[in-house]
Amino acid sequence: MTIAFVFPGQGAQTIGMGKALAEAYPAAKAVFDEVDTALGEALSQLIWEGDIETLTLTQNAQPALMATSLAAMRALEAEGVSIDKAGYVAGHSLGEYSALAAAGAISVADTARLLRTRGQAMQSAVPVGEGAMAAILGLDLEAVRAVAEEAAQGEVCQAANDNDPTQVVVSGAKAAVERAAEIAKAKGAKRAVMLPVSAPFHCALMQPAADVMAEALAGVDIKSPAVPLIANVRADAVSDPAEIRQLLVEQVTGSVRWRESVQTMAAKGVSEYWEIGAGKALSGMIRKIDRSLTCRQVGTPEDVAAATSTE
Repeated sequence: MTIAFVFPGQGAQTIGMGKALAEAYPAAKAVFDEVDTALGEALSQLIWEGDIETLTLTQNAQPALMATSLAAMRALEAEGVSIDKAGYVAGHSLGEYSALAAAGAISVADTARLLRTRGQAMQSAVPVGEGAMAAILGLDLEAVRAVAEEAAQGEVCQAANDNDPTQVVVSGAKAAVERAAEIAKAKGAKRAVMLPVSAPFHCALMQPAADVMAEALAGVDIKSPAVPLIANVRADAVSDPAEIRQLLVEQVTGSVRWRESVQTMAAKGVSEYWEIGAGKALSGMIRKIDRSLTCRQVGTPEDVAAATSTE
């Protein structure tokens, strides 16, 4: 049985995430300490005792979710499960950075700083209120691409996240995304839900953020990951550091090809997916992509015990 470790993206954050791991495992606590030091602030205090609105700010949520995922990874390692138990790693949007840190390609400190920069750059790329995202439920990728093209009317409107066969997210100018939601419903979508996000991620409007990340990534040491990464924008395996660097830049404006990424891993023999960190959103998507695949969440000491009891 081949296993993949997968890492969640924005939206999975909750107050208190990772705290039990930090209390149970010194190595998990050390991750949060390292992130706090790298950012020069007590992000862990915000994660464990702050308010959800502040934690949800993109510049906070991104390093916070990474820290929680890496704390869970360190807890697994303390119980004898190392990264090489996985055949592949993958992450949803910012989760790709968590995957690379878990696989030793980027240091935890560098990853925290990159994600803080990424969050700030994505937030400032488009003035608040000018962009939007909407989840289209019940139409496949090709249908949603046609909807986005019809809705654009000279503005940016793109399929941003191909999450699973029942959910594709569109991103772009607010008016265009609102048009897309109405067009999608007229074309048979079960629902079209405007998402509570502060910026239109993974579309051409994010180009200023991609430029910032190109510069930031140029100054960071990237090694070959211990196990191959299934990259968001390619939906295939990559291990070359230069290639990884380029794909992380492209990811800012490119689509998150999650459905295809899971299909790629399944075709390579991956039958079990461990969701490392907060929440269970990826597990829900994976089950919709292929009902034969099994999923396990690893975000608490109890999860770690359950995952390692069969070792």
